Formats: sequence, C-alpha cells, structure tokens
Amino acid sequence: MSPDYKGTELAVKGVKVDSAPGSPGDESIPSAPTGVIPAKPPRTWQSYVWDSLDKSPEERRFLFKLDAAVLTFASLGYFIKYLDQININNAFVSGMKEDLELYKNQLNYMQTCWTVGYVIGEIPSNMILTRVRPSIWIPTAEVVWTILTFCTSKCNSAGSIYALRFLVGLAESTFYPGMVYVIGSWYRRDELAKRSCIFHTSSAIGSMFSGYLMAGVYQLGGKGGLKGWQWLFVIDGVISLPVALSGYFLLPDVPETTRAWYFTPSEREFAKRRMELEGRAQRAPYTKAKFKKIFTSWRIYFLTALYMLFNNAATGVSQPTFAQYLKDSTNPKYTISQINVYPTTTYAVQIVSTLIYAWTSDTIFHGARWPPIIFGGVVNIICYASLAVWNIPVDWHWACYIIAGCGGGLSGLCMAWAHEICSDDNEERAIVTGSMNEIAYVFQAWLPLVVWQQADAPQYHKGFVTSACLSAALIVCALAIRVLWKRELARKKMKSFEA
Repeated sequence: MSPDYKGTELAVKGVKVDSAPGSPGDESIPSAPTGVIPAKPPRTWQSYVWDSLDKSPEERRFLFKLDAAVLTFASLGYFIKYLDQININNAFVSGMKEDLELYKNQLNYMQTCWTVGYVIGEIPSNMILTRVRPSIWIPTAEVVWTILTFCTSKCNSAGSIYALRFLVGLAESTFYPGMVYVIGSWYRRDELAKRSCIFHTSSAIGSMFSGYLMAGVYQLGGKGGLKGWQWLFVIDGVISLPVALSGYFLLPDVPETTRAWYFTPSEREFAKRRMELEGRAQRAPYTKAKFKKIFTSWRIYFLTALYMLFNNAATGVSQPTFAQYLKDSTNPKYTISQINVYPTTTYAVQIVSTLIYAWTSDTIFHGARWPPIIFGGVVNIICYASLAVWNIPVDWHWACYIIAGCGGGLSGLCMAWAHEICSDDNEERAIVTGSMNEIAYVFQAWLPLVVWQQADAPQYHKGFVTSACLSAALIVCALAIRVLWKRELARKKMKSFEA
C-alpha cells in the first residue's frame, strides 16, 4: 500500500518529501540523489494522454529509458509466447488434424499437456525470480521454448506432440508471471495499469498474427518436405529466437539489483527511491512468519479467484470456437485462409478494449480497477449466453464471437490491482501474482476437457454456459475485493492516526 504523504515528511536516503495534497504516491521526483522532492503540480490534460507528460524532465527521461527497454522486451516476449502457444490451434484447423488423423479429443489433450507444464512451473519460477536475476532466468527459458517449437514441426504423432507441448508449457511458465513481477517492481500506481495493459495486448497481437501467418505459410506446403502446418512451427521459431536473445541485454532486473547498461548510477538510485515512495517493499527472506502472513490473508485467495474466473471465462476466445464454427459452415463454405483470418477480429477488439480499460482506469476512474472488470464481465455474459442459445441470427452469431474480445482484455488490470494491494511485501507480491496465473491454468488443465470437448464442436453449449456463469462470479468477486481492500485501507489509516 502506498503511504499517505499528506501533511507529512518522509526521509528516504536523505530525501525529504514536502506536504502534498492528492492521492498517495503522486509526488514527482527529480533525479538528484538528495534534496527536497517537490509536491506534484496539479494534474494537466497531458497526463490523460500519457502519465509522464506532466512529470519533471528528469523523470520523463528515466521513464522513457525504462519503457523502451522493459515494455519493448515484455511486449515482444509476450507476442512470441502467444505465437508459440496458440499455433497448435491454427495448425490443427489447417491440415494437422487430417494428416495425423486427430479425430477425437487429441486437441484438448495437447492443450492440457501444455497447461500442466505451465502450472507446474509458475510459482517455483516466480520464487526463483526473487533470488535470481530476471535478465538471466527469463531469456534462457525463452530460448528453450523456441528450440522446442522448432522440434514440433517434425512431430508425426499425437504422442510426440503431447510430450513437446508439456515441455513448451514448462518453459513458458517463466514468462508471463515473471514479467508481471518485473513490471510491478518498477512502475508507480499512476503508471502501472497502462504498462500492464500494453504488455497484455501483445498476447492478442500474437494470436492474431498466428492466424495471418498460418494463412500465409500454408502456401509453403510441400516445400522442403514439410506440410503447411509444419512450416508454421518453423517460422514461429525463427521469429522467436532473436527476441529471446535480446532479453539478456534489455531486461533491467529489479531496482535494487539492476545493473542495466542504459541507466546511470544516479538513475539506479532514483529507481529505488521511486519504489520506496510508492511503498513497494524490497526483497526480504522467506520465513515461516512470512508464509503464515501470506496464506492467512484474504489477498491471495480473493485475487487468485478473481484471475481464475477472468481467465477461464475468456476461454471461449482462446478455444478455436470461431474458427471451428467457420470450418463447419457449408453455406457459405470458407477457405483455409478465411478460417484463419476472420477470427483475428476478436483479438483486434481485445487489443482496443484493453487499451481503453487501461486509460479509463488510470484517468476517469482515478486508479480504480474494478469498473472495467465489471464491464468486461457483463459483455461476456451477453455474448456467451447468446452463443449458448445457438439458434440466433447469423449476424448476431458473428457479433458475439467478435465482441467477446472485450472480456479478454482484463488481465493487465487484475495484475495491476494485485501489485497495488500487495505492495507492502515483495515476496507476497511475487507469490500472489504467480498464484493468480497458476490457479487459472490449473482450471484450464481440466475444465476444457469437460466443457470444451472437441466432439461438441462447433456448438459448445456447455462451454458457453460455463463462461457466462464464470463471468457472473467474476463480477461478484471484483466487488468483494473492492470492499475488503477499502476496509483494510481504513484500518491501516486508523492505526496510523493512533500512532
């Protein structure tokens, strides 16, 4: 939690904070290592465009360097992660199903193998990140999954794909929760949601690009002795490798351990002071008392439930429901290219809605994360309830598949909310954000086998009903977290007055 500086002074390594009205953690910090940190001037219209535009020149320069490195690597890394994660769906509807005779629930099993590997690796990876430099751990995992993606192109049976998908999931488990932890270690409250959501849009871009890529490389079928769907894995690997290697040079680790070549010594100290003023705790040992504190708090349970509900409610988008609806259509009958390209409109809606959520949350809603989450849940209920009915006008059928993208853009907000709530304990923040993603994928390991069975395609009645119900639960959970967080803030404020 960010401390309230109103009417107080805070000494941080010789730095004094003047009294400042407004929300906690608003102060703009000059780059000098000592001296008086002035109160932030009244918010200007430029900050509604981008948060750093009304900050000091020194802080703008620092944030430009940080964004250029962290957001570039995070976005490219998440892009290739989703490119290598979603390619199995595009390959499946583009010849792999027929070539390998996958006529039962093999696609579900491939997805489950990936999910099991992902689930096993997440929390251990995030705990390792509090002790090992992210600039070593994360890029190394990316190189590993890139090599495994190349290997998938040579699979000739469902069993070999199961094994490789498990290993790909295990390697990919380091990236998303790891980068969420890194981003949360560098940015302040008024900066965090936009960066988190920009990072998250890369997943939708990767999913879109995989469809376009499959439509293009399908024409390579027969060249080099590879089918069109096999070429998809080769090209994905070629795209992924340079991105993975760039992480060794771009990732700045975390403020207290950074040795990034693009920061000066004073900027490294500046980064630490920013987080101290934000109330973001530094690393501390894992102790029995710390684990007890984490696991007896409401935070880990409610925030994990929030992300699990969001993630699994949105599986109607991540499953190839739209593509299989198009493939099943006979009037008109769509080409392989159209089947891969048309569903990308859903991801385009997800990208736009994600950015709208970020900007409105930081500006119009003054840092509140729950209103966009409620909106996304309502859109999900409307779309998935309509698809569950199934016998609806064709135009509305298409609209539901496409508009459902509005419910897929909430990940960044959920994670930003978790960083803010758990800001007073670094290890709790790492474990909570890792657990949020972990439990979400624990459910993804078995839930699709029950409600998104390939044999039910394209009329996934159970899946659509489940997504609508999970979305309703998401709304309830978000409101509960809002109430619990407000109560905790009130108790802490009361204790500070008593002290």
